[in-house]
Amino acid sequence: MVILGIDPGIAQTGYGIIEENKGLRLIKAGIIKTDKKMPKEKRLLFLYKRLLEIIKEFSPESCGIEDVFFFKNAKTAMGIGEAKGICILASAYSSLPIYNYTPLQIKQAITGFGRATKLQVQEMIKRLLGLSYIIKPDDAADGVACAICHIQSLWSKNI
Repeated sequence: MVILGIDPGIAQTGYGIIEENKGLRLIKAGIIKTDKKMPKEKRLLFLYKRLLEIIKEFSPESCGIEDVFFFKNAKTAMGIGEAKGICILASAYSSLPIYNYTPLQIKQAITGFGRATKLQVQEMIKRLLGLSYIIKPDDAADGVACAICHIQSLWSKNI
């Protein structure tokens, strides 16, 4: 089973592709970075097209997307919400089942503690996947964490 995890953002969207087959294996982690000089609609279109390419290349069976949580800055929250909408659209267009997870659920699934730090999450990802390095940048690690959370959720539901 191949799972896509996404951490949406307008400037950078992190993603992780994980394979579950008698254990977890990282296939790819990365970011989709948009040019800040471009108009927002062009940035969102770029994100959409790049996500479609990733989905086509790796053929995931489903997608876990990190939920937007409360921000003090409404402009930031709006941009992330718009990017999340594009992630949902690309996944739906590709007929992928979509599952949403809060940051607390993701941290709980990865570390067993919903208030874990980014570094604690990254260290656990490294251990869970048997890597010799911490996935960078943070957005890519967050996409991988979301994919692992989704796989664990599927395990618990026995899907």
